[in-house]
Amino acid sequence: MALGERVGHVLRGAAIGVAEAVPGISGGTIALVTGVYERVIASAGHVVSGVRYAASDVPRGRGWTRAGHQLRQVHWEVVIPLLIGMLPGLLIAAKVLEPLLTGYPEQTRGFFLGLVLASVLVPISMVGMPWRRVEILALIAAAAAAFALTGLPQATLTPHPLIVLVAAAVAVCALVLPGVSGSFLLLTVGLYEPTITALNDRNFGYLAIFVTGMVIGLSLFVKVLQWLLEQHRRITLAVMSGALLGSLRALWPWQSEERALHAPGDGIVSIAALFVLGAAVVSAMIIAERRRLRRAARDLTEETYETPHVR
Repeated sequence: MALGERVGHVLRGAAIGVAEAVPGISGGTIALVTGVYERVIASAGHVVSGVRYAASDVPRGRGWTRAGHQLRQVHWEVVIPLLIGMLPGLLIAAKVLEPLLTGYPEQTRGFFLGLVLASVLVPISMVGMPWRRVEILALIAAAAAAFALTGLPQATLTPHPLIVLVAAAVAVCALVLPGVSGSFLLLTVGLYEPTITALNDRNFGYLAIFVTGMVIGLSLFVKVLQWLLEQHRRITLAVMSGALLGSLRALWPWQSEERALHAPGDGIVSIAALFVLGAAVVSAMIIAERRRLRRAARDLTEETYETPHVR
C-alpha cells in the first residue's frame, strides 16, 4: 500500500474518532462515507473469530491454526492506520467540540445536520436500483424507530460501574452501525458528560470499565452485522438509511433541553450557512472517494492489459 493511502486511512480514522465523540454523529457513517466500512466490519468479524478460536483451541492443545487463519484475513493495512488516527481524533473532539456544543448548540447542530443529511446518500446508493417494497418499508420503519429514540428525554443516572459497562456495550454498536450515535445513546442515559470528563481527566478506572463494555458489545454484535451484510445486504443497507434519516431529529438546531422541536428562530442565517458547509464537506468526501475508486479500477485495468500473457 502506498504511503499516501496509509496517510489517508489515518485521516479517515481521525474523522471516525471525532464522530464518535459528537452526539448525533455515527462513526459508522463516516466509515461508510470514506469507503472503509465493509473492510472494517469484515476485519472486526475475523478478529472476534480469531480470539474465540484462540481461547478454545490453545488451552486444549489444538494450536493456533484456526485462530491464525482468521487473523490473516484481517485488513491490517486498513485497520492499523484507522486505529492510529482514531485516538487523537477522539481526544481532540473531547477537548474542542464539547465547549462548542455547550456554547453554540444551535450552530453546531446545524453543521452536523448538513453533514449527516448528505451522508444518507451513501447507504441509499449502495442499495442500488430499483428499490423493492420490502426495502422501502424497512427504511420507513427504521426511520420511525430512530426518530422516536432520538426524541427520548435525557435520563440522569449515577455512573455505577455496571451501568457504565452495559451502556458502553450498547453504545459501541454505533461504531459499526451507521445512523446510530454512541455518544447520543450515552447522552440519553445521562452518561455522556461523565464519559467525556473521564476522558479529559484521564480517569483510567472509569475508562477501563467502559473499554471492557465496548469489547463485550463489539464481540457480541459485530458477527451478527457481518452476517447481515453478507446474507441480506440490500435490506440491511435500507435499514441503515432509515436509521440515518430518523436520527436527523437529534440534530435539528432549534429544540429544547427536553428535546421538543421548535420552528426556526434566532441565528437562522449562520445556522443555514453551517448546514450548507456540513453538507459540502461530506459531499466532497464522497466525490473524492468515488474518484479514488475509479482511479484504482482504471489503474488495475491498465495493469491487466499491460501484463504480458505467458503461455
